[in-house]
Amino acid sequence: MNDTIKLLKNHRSIRQFTVEPVGDEVLREIIDAAGWSATSNFVQAYTVIRVRNPQTRQQMAELAGSQTWVENSPVFLVFCADLKRNQAACAYENMEMVSGYTEQFIIATVDVSLAAQNAMIAAESLGLGGVFIGGIRNNPEKVSELLNLPEQVYPVFGMCLGHPAAAPEQKPRLSVDVVLKEESYQEDESELEQYNETCKTYYQNRSSGSRDETWTHQIATMMSKPMRPHMRAFLEKQGFKFK
Repeated sequence: MNDTIKLLKNHRSIRQFTVEPVGDEVLREIIDAAGWSATSNFVQAYTVIRVRNPQTRQQMAELAGSQTWVENSPVFLVFCADLKRNQAACAYENMEMVSGYTEQFIIATVDVSLAAQNAMIAAESLGLGGVFIGGIRNNPEKVSELLNLPEQVYPVFGMCLGHPAAAPEQKPRLSVDVVLKEESYQEDESELEQYNETCKTYYQNRSSGSRDETWTHQIATMMSKPMRPHMRAFLEKQGFKFK
């Protein structure tokens, strides 16, 4: 196993940070590394916004579900899917972007996700840690107001970065045998049963026996309820029409 794979397999969400700052040049290096991620047809459909203002950070922490690390982490970034720049490129060439297509939404969302993963890996390679904040989609309209996001841009997730103050235990992941298929899609319930036992043991150890939950129960509880039903109306308001 080489150092890159070791780094990838050592990932864990960090929510506690030391007071040591992250230098501006270090952050610029991280974002530059993010820019070398794969991008569909060279569209590079993403923008990253660093939020420094304490009041804005506090509001975003509350909007994200009272996630205090959003307010307290040395660096807080918001990764946005951004087709506004592509729209500007069309205008520059005296052409009009045909907007509102589902494929455009997918391209922009995938682009920003790939860039953000590059950023996280780059940060971890420098001894930093972080956590993705999907909770900003709890109220994406308010987040967009705080960041002055125009049409054709939406906030996909936030990211806290800093020097780790703790090394939490890693959550066990699905095994390669579960996610890697040969030739076609196949299901094997026994694989889920084994993973349930692994996750159950993890939660029992982490909670000193007070949490007794399997992966399937956790996921079923979440997926059997509507998930952020406001997102479609918000996205359409931002110009993502899903044609």
